[in-house]
Amino acid sequence: MTNQIDHQRRRFLGAAAFGLAAAQFGVIAPAAAQSGSARPAGAGGHTSFATQKTIAAGVLNVAYAEDGPADGPPVLLLHGWPYDTHSYVDVAPILASAGYRVIVPSLRGYGDTRFLSADTPRNGQQTALATDAIALLDALKIEKAVIGGYDWGARTANIMAALWPERCKAMVSVSGYLIGSQELNRAPLPPKAELQWWYQYYFATERGAAGYARYTHDFARLIWQLASPKWAFDDVTFARSAASLDNPDQVAVAIHNYRWRLGVAAGEPKFDALEEKVAKLPPITVPTITMEGDANGAPHPDPSAYAKKFSGRYEHRLITGGIGHNLPQEAPQAFAQAIIDADKL
Repeated sequence: MTNQIDHQRRRFLGAAAFGLAAAQFGVIAPAAAQSGSARPAGAGGHTSFATQKTIAAGVLNVAYAEDGPADGPPVLLLHGWPYDTHSYVDVAPILASAGYRVIVPSLRGYGDTRFLSADTPRNGQQTALATDAIALLDALKIEKAVIGGYDWGARTANIMAALWPERCKAMVSVSGYLIGSQELNRAPLPPKAELQWWYQYYFATERGAAGYARYTHDFARLIWQLASPKWAFDDVTFARSAASLDNPDQVAVAIHNYRWRLGVAAGEPKFDALEEKVAKLPPITVPTITMEGDANGAPHPDPSAYAKKFSGRYEHRLITGGIGHNLPQEAPQAFAQAIIDADKL
């Protein structure tokens, strides 16, 4: 029951794999540009959500923020690492004012989301997170929603749209098509590309796991700075999100996520069939708008590399003005407008 509570390897396929994908799937004409300005941290932005709730869903007790009318068209917004639901703290009220019911969950290992059983593996593989999202929709009795995300959230949204298109009315995906596989990740990248994934290799070691556990907040701040070099977030804004990383399962889930990608950690057998499907890099048929910030400091593919993976109605938007990796929080108006527009595609 719902109850109230108070309170890279980002370029997942890697440069080489995306180059191969671009050659295989073709390219598109230059993307339409849309400007969006980031709201300065601490300068009039929202700091909290209208409502915070929890609900048992799948293997989790999911903590989520909600805004907007209960009978409005549902929108599910998914955050990335090492961020949290506050990436959408300014997006949610914009969508709520447009009549949408906005759901923003804390992913497994973040915020107040908890595993229901101590025996459940603290698994961070891509299909586990997507299954969590479907379980949340089921628990909330939402048949179909517009979904949006960036980073881990974009990958999760991509998998949902690819495997369960009947549950996805439309999608907004920052940095495009991020579905990958362990097999694709076996291919080495050029040295400069590998350098961008330094933390992935760090996490593959026990020293790295211990380091992340000891310096979680410091690590997150560094990633924020590298991924969004022009975002002048303040200490209060960072601390508000960093608190979500104090979740007791954060380190285990994050470390497993990156180790699984490299094939140095096993996934759960119950996800094998789903991973086999997504390893084929299936096309996404639901109406989609992809987005990219003009100052994204995290590894990310060129839009031409993934355009052909979206076989339904499709549009790409470049958001200018020094917008980095955490696009929803840095350019909330542009992201919210993309959700509204994708719903109309």
